[in-house]
Amino acid sequence: MTLALSTTLYTDFATAVERTRKALSEQGFGILTEIDVTATMKQKLDADLEDYLILGACNPPLAHAALEVDRQIGLLLPCNVIVREDRSHEGAVLVEAMDPQLMVQVAGDPGLKEVADTAAAKLGAAIAALG
Repeated sequence: MTLALSTTLYTDFATAVERTRKALSEQGFGILTEIDVTATMKQKLDADLEDYLILGACNPPLAHAALEVDRQIGLLLPCNVIVREDRSHEGAVLVEAMDPQLMVQVAGDPGLKEVADTAAAKLGAAIAALG
């Protein structure tokens, strides 16, 4: 099992973020939170980091279905999607989404499998649409 569903884009960072937001929206995901990791590391630690953004994506029907199975599953929601410069390839931007199957493994509740399968399909479609 891998941690992420991912793709590499060869574009500038702002365009990658815009395309990612659009692809997630087309699959029914809204962005609940946004963490600019680059700015946070600079402000808090005076550390320089490549462009790195965490989007907290949520698909309300899927989140509701998961919560109906296990109320503690909220600890694993929303689905984090990161957009980050690829330090090893100039001009490349990585887009990675947490694999929802991890939710089933961590919670150990087989009742979450159907929700995770649907979430994985939707996130996978969003990631695929970027390529």
